[in-house]
Amino acid sequence: MDAGQGLSTSEVQSIREALAAGRKPRVVFTASAGQIAGQVGQVIELTDPEVSDEFVVVRFGRDELPFSPADLAVAPKGAGRRVVEPKPEPEPEPPAAAAPEFVLDTPRVPAPRQEESKVEQTEKATPARRVVKAAKPKSPAGLTVTLAYADGEWTVAAQQGSKALAKPYVVKPAEALKMVALVDVPGVQEAVEQILGTERAEAEQQAEKLRAELAEIEARLAELREAR
Repeated sequence: MDAGQGLSTSEVQSIREALAAGRKPRVVFTASAGQIAGQVGQVIELTDPEVSDEFVVVRFGRDELPFSPADLAVAPKGAGRRVVEPKPEPEPEPPAAAAPEFVLDTPRVPAPRQEESKVEQTEKATPARRVVKAAKPKSPAGLTVTLAYADGEWTVAAQQGSKALAKPYVVKPAEALKMVALVDVPGVQEAVEQILGTERAEAEQQAEKLRAELAEIEARLAELREAR
């Protein structure tokens, strides 16, 4: 059986559509699959190809293991089906010749089948070896930690793959400056210090305005006390 040169992109898409329709397409293992080349299995699942190159899960025998498209090819029609050939009918034995009355007829003893018995015992004693391909462990998804500044607030968020580990939460400017100090990237720390300088100047202006308003209120209060 020609095992082919691996599944093409269109064949993988056809297998994906067949699985969605409830079918389990047959595939044959190519030479890159090793000792199981030429054997036929059934595709039962397609996992994420971005996580691992071996995303085609195949069932053969009692095993269900992932393979890459290069290890597989579309099985030809009729592959994996055993054809039972009819056994030939035994030929009738010729009738024995008539022997004289005074000759003793000795029964024929069949020849011992020692060699055949040894072969049968050897086949029964030797268990069939099952070729198992170890599945590669999936690598964990990437981790992303984001420090952001918007509307006068610093926030930190964490995400692993598509799963959010921590929603954005507010941190103090000093903590944000410490986080940025750990990143040795030119221009990043300067940009953070510039933002903090702008916030500091705005805070000082607001404090000065509040002090002036407080002074006016205290002067007004003093005038009211003197009027008594």
